[in-house]
Amino acid sequence: MEIRKLLFVTKFEDLCYDALKSLLALRRAALEHVVFLTVIERDKVAMKRGVGYLKEEEVKLKEIANIRFIDWAENLFEMGMEVGAYMEVSSLIPEILRVVKKESPDLIVIGRSHKGPLEQLYAGSDVTELIRRTKVPILVFKHMMEDNIVPEKLFERPLFATNWSETGKKTVEYIKGMKNVIGELHIMHVVKDSALKSPDTHEVQKVRKVERKKLDELCDELEQDGINARGHVYVGDPQKEIEKAAKEYQASMIILGSSEKAAILERWVGSISKNIADKSIFPCLLIPGEKDF
Repeated sequence: MEIRKLLFVTKFEDLCYDALKSLLALRRAALEHVVFLTVIERDKVAMKRGVGYLKEEEVKLKEIANIRFIDWAENLFEMGMEVGAYMEVSSLIPEILRVVKKESPDLIVIGRSHKGPLEQLYAGSDVTELIRRTKVPILVFKHMMEDNIVPEKLFERPLFATNWSETGKKTVEYIKGMKNVIGELHIMHVVKDSALKSPDTHEVQKVRKVERKKLDELCDELEQDGINARGHVYVGDPQKEIEKAAKEYQASMIILGSSEKAAILERWVGSISKNIADKSIFPCLLIPGEKDF
């Protein structure tokens, strides 16, 4: 799958033009159109002012956003790219979904969720809601350090964590669409401790060899498409091992398939993809599973 159109959802303080520039490597993967979206959330404006919502405040904030977008668009026009922009007073997730329906992007880029733990527990994180309600892959962009340094080569060394699911297969096809962008791909599978019940060393090694063989076959498949790939088998808690591997191989991002769970279960117990997207220091590319809508 080629990435031709990107939806860049920004509140400016989280995702600046430097963040957008780090994504422009996707031009080598067919990117030709960027759509900007900023959502002014009415309730937060009212709380900030300490009064009821003011129409004048809406106009001012939309004009400020428009000025920023015009500046960004001029740079992209010089590169021969198409640009669109939306500045709306609304709720974040419904507005993203509305623009997604209208524009049909191949990738949504958002910043990390700023909801607190209690708010996420009862309302879900922004990432959770998007995964549940859209088929479009989501890149949760993060600055790599506290001083907001932007990762310049976001696709140089991604880590793909697979559990061999159908969503994992879909993720492989999406990765192939980025073959002209990816530098070196690390692929990992985490074997849970519970799968190594046998005290027999030979049986434990047999499990490792089976998983290693599957990884080697996947690496060969990707290398036929021109992607340099290396496989790794880890054992333990998947979330902890994925973070460990990302640090060991100095990953530029983590790529995960995201299975669809019931919303209430997702909020209370979470999922590996949701937890990594919300808590990891690494940018995360999430590929949602198939949906019926």
